[in-house]
Amino acid sequence: MQSPAPRPRDTIAAIATAPGRGGIGVVRVSGSNLLPFVRALCGREPAPRVATFARFLDADGAAIDEGLVLFFPAPRSFTGEDVVELQGHGGPVVMQMLLTRCLALGARLAEPGEFTKRAFLNGKLDLAQAESVADLIEASTTAAARSAVRSLSGAFSAEVNRIRDALIDLRMLVEATLDFPEEEIDFLERTDAFGRLAAVRQDLEALLARARQGALLRSGLNVVLVGPPNVGKSSLLNCLAGDERAIVTDIAGTTRDALRETIEIEGIPLHIIDTAGLRDTTDAVERIGIARTWREIERADVILWMQEAGGSLDAETMASVDAALPPQVERIRVVNKIDLIGAPPERIQNEHGVTLTLSARTGQGVDLLRAELLRVVGWQAQAEDLVLARERHLAALRGALDHLRMAAQQIGALELFAEELRLAQNCVSEITGAFTPDDLLGVIFSRFCIGK
Repeated sequence: MQSPAPRPRDTIAAIATAPGRGGIGVVRVSGSNLLPFVRALCGREPAPRVATFARFLDADGAAIDEGLVLFFPAPRSFTGEDVVELQGHGGPVVMQMLLTRCLALGARLAEPGEFTKRAFLNGKLDLAQAESVADLIEASTTAAARSAVRSLSGAFSAEVNRIRDALIDLRMLVEATLDFPEEEIDFLERTDAFGRLAAVRQDLEALLARARQGALLRSGLNVVLVGPPNVGKSSLLNCLAGDERAIVTDIAGTTRDALRETIEIEGIPLHIIDTAGLRDTTDAVERIGIARTWREIERADVILWMQEAGGSLDAETMASVDAALPPQVERIRVVNKIDLIGAPPERIQNEHGVTLTLSARTGQGVDLLRAELLRVVGWQAQAEDLVLARERHLAALRGALDHLRMAAQQIGALELFAEELRLAQNCVSEITGAFTPDDLLGVIFSRFCIGK
């Protein structure tokens, strides 16, 4: 199913800059035949694609503000329609007055993501590029921003389209043989159809691996610090953050609530969550903090179980803690305060998992922890060609691979073989929007900010 054909639409307007005060604020307008709109608002027609000084006028001809107006006639604009950008002073009251004037002239308030949705519907962007607009705005690290820019430029879409085209070629070969059953297998062998199938599977697997890595750049990793009171969880958070973010004292139970800090390791955002120490307590506030600790544990991607060097936990306590932790979540045991006993930092791996010894106070061994976190997520230093993937991209790539695996099992039944190839092509095409249910579009663009 192809994207819906462009059709006449009403005029939309929104404040495109962030809420609050700023030196400059922008109101964006998109629609058809906007020159009369601009004349009514500015008292003049600006030249296309030239920043022009203008006064923005109310219905009585009084100035609301003054600034720059830019007019981008269709189809050479972001949305493919006529687009007007009004750049004025960035006060919230002034921006709201200017937006109100645009609405009085016949525009309506844009829905979240509607400008980018129109760009997609008018063929200015494919769906993966449109999503990269939001990813670029939301990027929390330099590596994520660079990856989003590559997707916006079409690098990800080009790879997806190359795989889709290879599937189309393979389908043509297979379906061309369906009317000649006595020659089916021989013809497919002569054209190396099975070799082509293997090559497409290999390309898909490689793209999926890079997409999984890129998904980490987009969403990051929740790392929860867990352990008894006073083992140095807050000190480790401060050490990783490079700042005194958490209060550190010798008093057990100082941390009463979960404290979140985002850091960056090799471009991956890691959300480090310091939690209240786990112990039996009669303090009502501390008990609430411990309950919140367990809620954070349920949402964790990695759990750092911390204990103090030279100390020990009885086997019964450790067994009860291990049983309570989510079994599917990666765990790393961290032995802190090695500086107090003069022990070196080291990484120990046995049948129970990985143990790291370190000192959060001096920083000894913290590099071992950073490296271990990267190992846990399977990170490889290849950020220049990563795909800033969303979960729907990963699901589409996995679905396509599943259909290709099924196709390989249907070589003796070419009708089923061809059907699996068609389904694989549909999965891949969903990424760029060449095959996309309309209800999915509504979900995707509703998550954008207003003004984009």
